[in-house]
Amino acid sequence: MNNEGEVLVVSQHGTSWSLPKGGIENGEDALAAAKREIYEESGIEDLELVRELGVYERYRIHPKGGDDTSELKEITMFLFKTKQNSLRPIDPGNPEARWVKSDEVAELLTHPKDKAFFLRFAQGTGHLSEK
Repeated sequence: MNNEGEVLVVSQHGTSWSLPKGGIENGEDALAAAKREIYEESGIEDLELVRELGVYERYRIHPKGGDDTSELKEITMFLFKTKQNSLRPIDPGNPEARWVKSDEVAELLTHPKDKAFFLRFAQGTGHLSEK
C-alpha cells in the first residue's frame, strides 16, 4: 500500500492482473522472495512490512489466459507499506504496474482465488486494514 491507501497491482504477460507474487528462489524465504518480486514487478524497493496475510493455493495463470494446471502454487502474501509511488517494472514478463484504489482492486484481479484472498482482507468499506 502507498500513503494514499492504494494497492499495487501488476500485469502478468500483459494478459492478466494480480498482486505481485512469484516463486521462492534458492537461499530465499517467503519474505525475501516477496520483496524481490515486488521490486522486479514494480521497481519498488522501499518497503515496510506491516504483517503476513496468510497462504493460499492456486494454479498459475496461463500466458494465454485460464489456469495452467501443470503447476499448483502455494502463495504467501504480505502487506507492505511504501512511500515510493513511482512504478517502473523491471521484469519483462510483468510489463505494467498500477496503484489501484483498494475498493477497485478485486474488480481488476484476473484469478478468482486472488480476488477471494484479497477480499478476505478488505473491510466492508473496501479498505485494507493495517491491523
